[in-house]
Amino acid sequence: MAVGPPLVYADQAYSIVKKKDSTGFSRDVCAILLIANITRCFFWLGDRFELALLVQSVLMILAQLALLYICIIYRPRISPENLGNSNRLYSFWQWSSYTQYIEFLAGLILCQAILFLIFGRSRVFITLLGFFALGLESTLPIPQLISNYKQRSLYGFRMSTLIGWLGGDSFKTVYFFLQNSPLQFKVCAIFQLSIDFAILGQRVIYGNPPPVPVLSEEEDLEQALALAEES
Repeated sequence: MAVGPPLVYADQAYSIVKKKDSTGFSRDVCAILLIANITRCFFWLGDRFELALLVQSVLMILAQLALLYICIIYRPRISPENLGNSNRLYSFWQWSSYTQYIEFLAGLILCQAILFLIFGRSRVFITLLGFFALGLESTLPIPQLISNYKQRSLYGFRMSTLIGWLGGDSFKTVYFFLQNSPLQFKVCAIFQLSIDFAILGQRVIYGNPPPVPVLSEEEDLEQALALAEES
């Protein structure tokens, strides 16, 4: 329960490094998991759920920091930060350097620590904190769902990651009910599992052919090689 979910992303990271390209994998997945698991650690301080779930959060934070670093190194040439055309407020989570991401996360931890020191004795605050952490985590597959829809392809998104999502979310849903975990865990796990099945449906419908921008880059490379051979 603690080690399985973070390991799901090992094959995704290996695939990105091997191709030297993170096209197809939504970096927002890292954002959701980092913010949700940091918040879940504070939730544990107010409501001591299973220790295995706390360890899972700590390992997931470390895994996503590593995956985020890899995604930044191998971001596609047409990424918003390379083109300078981000349409997000303050270019959120589309920054150019890894340091900016770390600064944001450090600020998030500081703000949550201050709020916990002030409202940590309030049952309402702890309950809302839990719903925020687990509700946010349950939206994890949505950025990937949207990315797949825009590309009409699951290119760059590893099947092993999808299988890991489906298997892991199915297991934890059953686990939460058997362990009688807090309501937040049960509701959010069911919602997240439903999105996993939606992505599985996309896999069946779209497949994983390279999207148009990737094809264009490959064609440019082939033309360049052909010209080099002629000269």
